[in-house]
Amino acid sequence: MNPTTPEASLLTDPHHRRVAGLARGFALVATLVPLLWTRDTGSLVALGFIAAIWAAVTLLEWRSRVTLDVIGGIEAAGVGLISGVALDRSPVVLAALAIVPFSAGLYRGIWGVALSLATELFAVLTAALAVRHGITPEQGYSIFSWCFAGLGVGLIATFLHSALQQRADPLAPYLYAQSLLRQLIDISGGFDGGLDPVALGGGILGQVRDELPTSSMALYVTRGETLTPLVTKEVGATMGTGWEDAALAAWATAGTFVEGNLFAVPLQSAHDGSVSAVVVACLSERVSAESMGLQDRLERLRRSLQVGAVQLDTALLFVAFRDSATAEERRRLAREMHDGVAQDIAGLGYLVDALAGTASTPQQAERIAVLRERISAVVAEIRRSLVNLRTSVGASESLGAAIGSIARNLTEVSGVPIHVTLDETTDRLRPEVEAELFRITQEAMNNAIKHARASAIEVHCQVRAPQARITVSDDGRGMQRPRTGSHGLSIMRERALLINATLAMTERDGGGVSVTVEITDGTDDASAAEAGKARVDA
Repeated sequence: MNPTTPEASLLTDPHHRRVAGLARGFALVATLVPLLWTRDTGSLVALGFIAAIWAAVTLLEWRSRVTLDVIGGIEAAGVGLISGVALDRSPVVLAALAIVPFSAGLYRGIWGVALSLATELFAVLTAALAVRHGITPEQGYSIFSWCFAGLGVGLIATFLHSALQQRADPLAPYLYAQSLLRQLIDISGGFDGGLDPVALGGGILGQVRDELPTSSMALYVTRGETLTPLVTKEVGATMGTGWEDAALAAWATAGTFVEGNLFAVPLQSAHDGSVSAVVVACLSERVSAESMGLQDRLERLRRSLQVGAVQLDTALLFVAFRDSATAEERRRLAREMHDGVAQDIAGLGYLVDALAGTASTPQQAERIAVLRERISAVVAEIRRSLVNLRTSVGASESLGAAIGSIARNLTEVSGVPIHVTLDETTDRLRPEVEAELFRITQEAMNNAIKHARASAIEVHCQVRAPQARITVSDDGRGMQRPRTGSHGLSIMRERALLINATLAMTERDGGGVSVTVEITDGTDDASAAEAGKARVDA
């Protein structure tokens, strides 16, 4: 038997064996107690033989390489034969017939239940006919009853079989995820608007503008216990505190909100009916809410936006899944680096320190010192990588707080002072936008430390959701020729494109480089994404 087969994994998994052993032990105790009370010697002898069979089967499961089919056949045939022989004098032992399908279903699923029932039924009938040449109706009813009970507990065991097998197989979550992702790929061809939340949000606002004469609009999406602007279209009036209050009111009541010419329409998720987004808009000054029957039109608009709401909710779930999977992978890599290569290299440093004390010539001492210096540089680089992998925006109070946190960590590791200036409002950007801006800023700071030979770095973070501007400036060597195999700048460009941002790199007058990433409205028309791509001029 190949030890990598599913059958082998079940035999080596202790959970299956423990559950099967506990079931057999419970059946023995439950049968033994009444027999001892009635002092039924014949039934006790039969039960002793069944106990011996179960002990042998359990030992084979724990110690042997015998296949599951052979073990199941031994158990079913042995219990069936003993039950058939003792049927006339010890009918109580027929209860053991219900336990055999349970252990078979636990190991082999529904087919194991069927095979064990057929085997033990054949064995008990054969033994009974061979010993007494006949079976009474009462005995036949008892055999049928206990076999039917065995079918019931066997079906329960098939459920445990699936649950324990998933627990025993570390690849089960990945295999399940593969099936779901394949389904997503198959149905993605039917997505009319794709899975870009910004594009879908812009489409929703465009539909609102087609239905109502609005001057300015904004689409808020949920982020934990608050709302975050996703897309804005400002023509006349600008967003103020009243806009956020209107969005919160519509979100809390799940109903439309109207105050003067300002209104808010909640969009509900098709999954659980919760509000997943809110449209806030201001009517044109040329019209009056009362004269146009705004409430009735808003209810019709809300129904017409349901399709777009479902599409937007799907896109937001996809983005949340992508961010969650990425964050967990980064944490896993950080753990592996810390517990693996980082510890090994640190051990090499200790070994080199020991060798330094045994150098016999100045030349050896010099070479050992150079080696120790290079090991220290590698350790410092690994520490910077660990900081980068472990730090994310998700657990921080804001994007600026996350940038300040990693700036402090990089300063401690590298010794290069990084001064961060924050200019933020309480409104948050979308999680995926904050994540990309954070990684771009992180890469810019790392480049200034590793390649620019900067002695000081200045970071300015300005956030006015949904707009943002972050600048990283250093006093280093300035822009150099691209290094072979370097992908940092390309990755920064790709991240900027993902969120429709502007990325620019310029030489500073006093020396050094300034990297700026900026997000403006840029969503007033359907060509916003292409316009964003054209703005990347690093």
